[in-house]
Amino acid sequence: MSATTRLQSAAARLRPSGRSWVIGLPYVWLLVFFALPFAIVLKISVSEMETVHFKDLLRYADGVVLLALKLSNYEFIAQDPLYLQAYLNSLKYAAATTLGCLFIGYPFAYFMARSRASLQPALVMLVMLPFWTSFLLRVYAWKGLLTEQGWVAQALTGLGVDRLLASAGLIETAGKFMNTPFSLWVGMVYTYLPFMVLPLYANLSKLDGRLLEAAADLGATPWVAFWRITVPLSKAGVIAGSMLVFIPCVGEFVIPELLGGPQTLMIGRVLWDEFFSNNDWPMACAVAVLMILLILVPLALFNKYQSQQRDARGSH
Repeated sequence: MSATTRLQSAAARLRPSGRSWVIGLPYVWLLVFFALPFAIVLKISVSEMETVHFKDLLRYADGVVLLALKLSNYEFIAQDPLYLQAYLNSLKYAAATTLGCLFIGYPFAYFMARSRASLQPALVMLVMLPFWTSFLLRVYAWKGLLTEQGWVAQALTGLGVDRLLASAGLIETAGKFMNTPFSLWVGMVYTYLPFMVLPLYANLSKLDGRLLEAAADLGATPWVAFWRITVPLSKAGVIAGSMLVFIPCVGEFVIPELLGGPQTLMIGRVLWDEFFSNNDWPMACAVAVLMILLILVPLALFNKYQSQQRDARGSH
């Protein structure tokens, strides 16, 4: 083999293959758009701010390299009940929104998956139709619908729903829906419902209908077949939709600001105040770091579930 042939062979081995590009690009994306920004935010959260600059973490003095980490921001967050309450509110409303989207979205996704094939594209378009309108305009529209003159508020009042909500503590008084936990929940469920419906529809549309026919032949009622076959097989769609709803809801700012009230303080609002009202960037970054860690917990659980599913399929 000539020297030129050997060089060409070595160059071919060093040249990235298509598989390497496919695998490497997502990691590069995560590095550039998540890991590096998170590292910057983490650095600011443990830095000391002087006027508009941050002190260096590594300092050299008298032949000694000093690492100065300011942890007082995290200590203050742990001691101040305001931050703890904001984190708990964020988790509570995110969980309530996820359950509401699942309760509403699962029947709709099931109906879409069981509709005629010619009708399904139109139904998917109807689910995606709200994205053609500005997110901010849609939230403002709910402000008009839930005020005392809004037709949604009038309909709920006419049906007596306001008294039930008032007795449950979701609104302050009968007939007043705005700036309450109820208005916040309605706005968040409406906004994030498509993120639950689409993964569920994608999962349910792949369900083999012969399994339900076999269950019916074995004497199972439609309700039993639904709970014993359809629901377990749609677990991946439920988990994917729940993650797509829960994670952005934790850090939501616009909806709590426009539809929520004083008792619906969420961590997104606290983060905004620290950045733009208090101009305390280290404290704001510390709040953001803890919020990201809260979001990473359900992601880790989701990845663990996916790994278990892959291992189960591999064992079979």
